Amino acid sequence: MSEPKPTVFIHTNPKQMLGALVSRYSFRRNSKTPDAFDVQIVSTEDFPWMKATEGRRYLRDGLQREWLYDELQSFTPLRFTPPELMVYQGRALMVDPDGFAVGDVMPLFTRDMGGKALMARKRGGDKEFASSVMLLDCAKLTHWQVEKQFNEMFSGSRDYMEWISLKLEPKGSIGELEPEWNDFDHLTPETKLLHNTKRWTQPWKTGLPVDFTPSSKTRRFAPLGWFRRAREAVLGRYGGLGTYKRHPDPKQEAFFFGLLAECVDKGEVSREMVEAEMRQNHVRHDAFEVMARSAETTSRAAA
Repeated sequence: MSEPKPTVFIHTNPKQMLGALVSRYSFRRNSKTPDAFDVQIVSTEDFPWMKATEGRRYLRDGLQREWLYDELQSFTPLRFTPPELMVYQGRALMVDPDGFAVGDVMPLFTRDMGGKALMARKRGGDKEFASSVMLLDCAKLTHWQVEKQFNEMFSGSRDYMEWISLKLEPKGSIGELEPEWNDFDHLTPETKLLHNTKRWTQPWKTGLPVDFTPSSKTRRFAPLGWFRRAREAVLGRYGGLGTYKRHPDPKQEAFFFGLLAECVDKGEVSREMVEAEMRQNHVRHDAFEVMARSAETTSRAAA
């Protein structure tokens, strides 16, 4: 049985589906050999067991939290699905739906991984790895069994933060990716993959009501947790959080909306879908105006 094609997996949920479609387009658009690899979108809607736990308590950073299926980043456990989807063969690249190819992805699929099971960039002052972009040798990741491990969060035997930060991986099994392959809100001539990771300033959300629960270090400073619970009790889950801010780098706004304009022109995304996403407050309401301004700046906009 031959190995499957190298595959880019973009994981998402309904709130982030438009970003995932733009991301998929960016990988094909910016590769010299787009037929040499596959690109697949995996959504929370494809995994019924994710919705089955709605409202249950799970372990996160040492505390019990409520699992919310429609939370903005509920897709993150799907980061661990590619090896199983690849039948534990071949190479895969796992990317968040707010990650967009600026360069050609093929050098990742052909690079020497040095015998590592996966590669990711460092974050947090080099204290941990970022699982938001991972190059995977699927044959070395047979211990990734997502549904089982997802359910362990609800039994208290697996902490979400330790899992998502790759702290549960065998020692020495992770190699380090260069930052340009997961460039956090940073677009330069060296950027290969742009990741608009700061939720407050994602370019397609500017001006919309905030619809995510901000992270808080409640284990380290309990009053933050008390304040969050009090705010939610009085104002609702997202009450009092304000609106998404404009991205501080206009080039990144232009890059995303230039790609989206191309997607609409080529039929990758319909105008009707963009309009529906605007009605649901998944995409800013002036999206078409920003697309028109950005249509000529979709190339490497870091000049």
